[in-house]
Amino acid sequence: MIEAHGVSKIVTTSTGPLTILNDISLQIKLGDSIAIIGASGSGKSTLLGILAGLDTPSSGQVILADQDITAMDEEGRAVVRALAVGFVFQSFQLLPGLNALENVMLPMELHGKKDAQAKAKDYLSRVGLQDRLQHYPKQLSGGEQQRVAIARAFASEPKVLFADEPTGNLDTLTGSKVIELLFELNSAQDTTLILVTHEERLASRCQRQVTLEAGGMVADSQSADRLESAEETKGVNRDSAIVAVKR
Repeated sequence: MIEAHGVSKIVTTSTGPLTILNDISLQIKLGDSIAIIGASGSGKSTLLGILAGLDTPSSGQVILADQDITAMDEEGRAVVRALAVGFVFQSFQLLPGLNALENVMLPMELHGKKDAQAKAKDYLSRVGLQDRLQHYPKQLSGGEQQRVAIARAFASEPKVLFADEPTGNLDTLTGSKVIELLFELNSAQDTTLILVTHEERLASRCQRQVTLEAGGMVADSQSADRLESAEETKGVNRDSAIVAVKR
């Protein structure tokens, strides 16, 4: 469970205090997928960063991996991120001096995993880049670079994956392929997926959509597919209850 309680973010500007987030509270169950949506400047990326422990709120509390990360210093938050969190960014964040295989291996090697190379090869194969292991980022297309970034994120087997505009720098066709890959791996590993996006097609794939406006949460809704599934479950439960009563 990921929890945010009364999270606010206020920064000081030359014209006075600026409220970026205002009293955000939400709970995210393990294995869920959630899209944070809203107009530019609504606070989406700031909220993502605070939930992931990359940023700190001005007030409020965030629980991540059963830890109160708002009570920790940066070193403590870094430990939680290393153990439980994966990231996919709009700008890929690949190291130019490392090839695809090395980029995927690096986080695992930093944490002392002995099977880093085998896992990196496996995940690059899963994203269709088994023939690009020795290619450097500049030798890869935008879509291929994002697939390397996704392989790197999932190879560490995080409990939670945060994605900030993962298709923002991609064309429509490549973006669609990346979306399919993201949800395929997410489903296979039962990872909690929290993403920021402007794209309706991406947001609609998530089980839940949280809408921000001017730093406040104005809507928190489930996807149509999930609501339909919930209604079907209720129907099955009602039918079972009726049968039980008749018996």
